[in-house]
Amino acid sequence: TVLAVEARGKHLLVHFADGHVLHTHLRMTGSWHLYRVGEPWRKPRARAVAVLQVQDGTVAVCFSAPTVELLDRRRLGRHAALNALGPDLCRADADLDDAVRRLDRLDPATEVGVALLDQRVAAGIGNVYKSEVCFARAIEPGTPVGALDDRVRRELLETASAMLRANLDRDRRATTPRGLAVYGRAGEACPRCGATIRCRRQGSHARSTYWCPACQPRSP
Repeated sequence: TVLAVEARGKHLLVHFADGHVLHTHLRMTGSWHLYRVGEPWRKPRARAVAVLQVQDGTVAVCFSAPTVELLDRRRLGRHAALNALGPDLCRADADLDDAVRRLDRLDPATEVGVALLDQRVAAGIGNVYKSEVCFARAIEPGTPVGALDDRVRRELLETASAMLRANLDRDRRATTPRGLAVYGRAGEACPRCGATIRCRRQGSHARSTYWCPACQPRSP
């Protein structure tokens, strides 16, 4: 029996009555699909890494997730990656004070765009919201966190939390009435000032970062 399905940042936990917990993390390749029994799957069966079927005829299939593990509750409580997560910004009761403290502990030279993706600071921010949050606060993503004062650091996390929670029940992510402000829009006009949006790779994982060079100046 499935007792609960829980999200912790980008980690998904399915709790079973026998004490086991299915832990998955999709990263950039995985996805969960819901089907009815007998309905054709939209991806090859060879890519399925977990399949759950419940009594009402729903089949949940996880495809191509790099992290899939079946844990018992004792191992779950000692799980290093889950225990290291910062406050989940998708939750209305996220402890932003704790997230600010975690941000303050980073190397001051860490770029803002890299810091926002660090799930040990705050869980839930992905590549899309990293760029959108920096745009909303008019901060160049390459700015070192040490160049930001306490007020700006907190505003970054508050904005990220608000964006994430506003998109929880949407099929398509949107941070402005027209959709996304800068993410995926390299070469297009900035919706705020009309300058050309740029894109570059950032951090050790070379994640795509989008920003407007005119209205997101880098702090000294």
